[in-house]
Amino acid sequence: MSTNQSKLWHLERINLLKNLSEEELLELDKKTSVKIAEKNQFIYFPEEPSKIVFFLKKGRVKIGSYSEEGKEIIKAILYPGEVFGEMGVLGEDKRKDFAVAMDDETRMCTISVDEFKETLKSNSSLSLEMGRSVGEKMRKIERRLESLIFKDARERIVLFMKEMAAQYGKAIGDEILVKHNLTHQDIANLTATSRQTVTTVLNELKDEGQIYMERKKFLIRDIDKLA
Repeated sequence: MSTNQSKLWHLERINLLKNLSEEELLELDKKTSVKIAEKNQFIYFPEEPSKIVFFLKKGRVKIGSYSEEGKEIIKAILYPGEVFGEMGVLGEDKRKDFAVAMDDETRMCTISVDEFKETLKSNSSLSLEMGRSVGEKMRKIERRLESLIFKDARERIVLFMKEMAAQYGKAIGDEILVKHNLTHQDIANLTATSRQTVTTVLNELKDEGQIYMERKKFLIRDIDKLA
């Protein structure tokens, strides 16, 4: 695979860019750089200037913030193909969240906010897709906030599992397999519960026959009945 084909292959797998032509992808590639982060390395911190947009190529990235008590609040776990840091394009001057690599050799393509704005100006379909993508992210955050207010710990964990199944699950007959690579503490931070509560709820669901668990993956027997 040539260098240009390799770069094109990576950009083609970014969800936001999936409808761009080969010519458009190659033109965008000229404006991007590659960034590599190791496990637990911060990619950016809160209050940093929002000057860079990231396209995640390999590994996972954790997006979150800290409560007034200093507790970590995870807002999202991102997988290859996703975009982050894009709020600068919409006028955010400083980061409100942090971004941390969750795996060794986490790879990203980066582009400056100014250059990405220019790309969006010249491509109305990409601009519309960008708006749709940001809107969906905001709806997910709203659903999570509503979950924290109105649902108990078990309901929040079940909702998280259903969201994971919808986004990353693989259907096996009537069952859904989800590979996630998350620790119980990660799930606790995502659902505003404790690690012990996550372990208890997952064991209860397993004992009830609603799920089957192995390390770093779970199988949902019937998602419509998962409760």
